[in-house]
Amino acid sequence: MANILIKFIDLFYEDDFITVRKQTHKTTNKDFIHIVLGTQNDEEGNKEMMLDKSTAIKFAKTLRTEINKIES
Repeated sequence: MANILIKFIDLFYEDDFITVRKQTHKTTNKDFIHIVLGTQNDEEGNKEMMLDKSTAIKFAKTLRTEINKIES
Protein backbone atom coordinates (compact mmCIF):
# COMPACT_ATOMS: atom_id res chain seq x y z
CA MET A 1 0.00 0.00 0.00
CA ALA A 2 1.22 3.49 -0.83
CA ASN A 3 2.40 5.74 1.98
CA ILE A 4 0.25 8.82 1.27
CA LEU A 5 -0.73 11.67 3.60
CA ILE A 6 -3.54 13.98 2.43
CA LYS A 7 -3.58 17.46 3.93
CA PHE A 8 -6.47 19.87 3.61
CA ILE A 9 -4.89 23.33 3.37
CA ASP A 10 -6.48 26.34 5.12
CA LEU A 11 -8.14 28.85 2.77
CA PHE A 12 -6.41 31.90 4.28
CA TYR A 13 -3.23 30.56 5.93
CA GLU A 14 -1.35 28.21 3.63
CA ASP A 15 0.81 26.87 6.47
CA ASP A 16 -2.25 25.57 8.37
CA PHE A 17 -3.77 22.21 7.52
CA ILE A 18 -6.06 19.38 8.62
CA THR A 19 -5.24 15.70 8.28
CA VAL A 20 -7.67 12.84 8.89
CA ARG A 21 -6.88 9.13 9.10
CA LYS A 22 -8.07 5.89 10.65
CA GLN A 23 -5.88 4.52 13.42
CA THR A 24 -5.98 1.54 15.74
CA HIS A 25 -5.27 2.02 19.44
CA LYS A 26 -2.27 -0.15 20.37
CA THR A 27 -3.49 -1.44 23.75
CA THR A 28 -7.27 -1.68 23.21
CA ASN A 29 -7.04 -2.67 19.52
CA LYS A 30 -10.03 -0.39 18.76
CA ASP A 31 -10.22 1.73 15.62
CA PHE A 32 -10.73 5.49 15.81
CA ILE A 33 -10.52 8.54 13.58
CA HIS A 34 -7.44 10.70 14.25
CA ILE A 35 -7.81 14.36 13.22
CA VAL A 36 -4.87 16.77 13.40
CA LEU A 37 -5.32 20.54 13.11
CA GLY A 38 -1.83 21.80 12.54
CA THR A 39 0.60 24.22 11.07
CA GLN A 40 3.74 23.61 9.06
CA ASN A 41 5.70 26.07 11.21
CA ASP A 42 4.96 24.72 14.72
CA GLU A 43 4.32 20.98 15.03
CA GLU A 44 4.28 21.26 18.83
CA GLY A 45 1.26 23.57 18.59
CA ASN A 46 -0.82 21.06 16.64
CA LYS A 47 -4.24 20.14 18.04
CA GLU A 48 -5.39 16.52 17.85
CA MET A 49 -8.77 14.86 18.21
CA MET A 50 -9.56 11.16 18.48
CA LEU A 51 -13.14 10.24 17.54
CA ASP A 52 -14.85 6.87 17.87
CA LYS A 53 -16.95 5.70 14.93
CA SER A 54 -20.33 7.03 16.12
CA THR A 55 -18.87 10.45 16.98
CA ALA A 56 -17.04 10.62 13.63
CA ILE A 57 -20.31 9.84 11.81
CA LYS A 58 -22.15 12.60 13.70
CA PHE A 59 -19.27 15.02 13.00
CA ALA A 60 -19.39 14.19 9.27
CA LYS A 61 -23.17 14.71 9.13
CA THR A 62 -22.89 18.03 10.95
CA LEU A 63 -20.09 19.16 8.64
CA ARG A 64 -22.18 18.24 5.56
CA THR A 65 -25.15 20.18 6.96
CA GLU A 66 -23.01 23.27 7.50
CA ILE A 67 -21.49 22.95 4.00
CA ASN A 68 -24.97 22.81 2.49
CA LYS A 69 -25.80 26.10 4.21
CA ILE A 70 -23.03 27.88 2.29
CA GLU A 71 -24.37 29.77 -0.70
CA SER A 72 -22.18 29.77 -3.76
